[in-house]
Amino acid sequence: MDPEKTQASDSIGVLAHLRQRIMEGHFPPGTRLAEEAVAEALGVSRTPIRLAFRTLEQEGLLEKTGKRGLVVRDFSEADVLCALEVRGVLEGLAARRLAERGLSAEVRQRLQACLDQGERVLAAGHLRAEDIAAWSQLNDAFHNAIVGAAGSPVIGDAITRNNHLPFASAASIRIDPKALDREFDKLRIAQLQHRLVFDALVRGESARVEMLMREHAHIGLRYGDLLGLGAGRSPRSAEAAPGVAPDANN
Repeated sequence: MDPEKTQASDSIGVLAHLRQRIMEGHFPPGTRLAEEAVAEALGVSRTPIRLAFRTLEQEGLLEKTGKRGLVVRDFSEADVLCALEVRGVLEGLAARRLAERGLSAEVRQRLQACLDQGERVLAAGHLRAEDIAAWSQLNDAFHNAIVGAAGSPVIGDAITRNNHLPFASAASIRIDPKALDREFDKLRIAQLQHRLVFDALVRGESARVEMLMREHAHIGLRYGDLLGLGAGRSPRSAEAAPGVAPDANN
């Protein structure tokens, strides 16, 4: 069976797969993605492709063109670094405010549930393709719990706007389904950082948790080889990438 087709077995798998291909340059900036063609190339129905396209547009990796259709957005390594730095600052501020306010029993329980789920994902000592969805969901829930409990709609709104930039949101952490051994190590570090953040929040260590959240925002870059983005997104012909249609304004 074609490995590309097995990697895209569900909606989360499709999303991770397409995100990875965009980052690696298989879908060059400015090329139009056709729902039907991509679905056929990956061997899945159009529904998970449609859902993935919607999410990738929200993440700033795709953008609308003309009356219909989506093209791959042009962005640089500097754009990604800046967006992650902004996220780190905002989430650090949210965590500091939460530490100063004190954790409620409900928020503490939600964060602990995320940590417990993270341990279950990592318990086998290796990652499976289905673990990608579980980690993406728990990671997003962990970050949202902190931001939501900080008591500042201003911070939440700023993070929401920043999340529309490429690779800026907690949900868009890059996990390469073709390198699960390496990605397991990255997630072990992310899980440790989650525990350190939780510990600092419980102890009310506002300055420490702000620093930890800023560092945690860079986990996808430091341990995911995203710093090779410029080389990976070098221009390629649209014909060389399956599922890519020529740019059009209709």
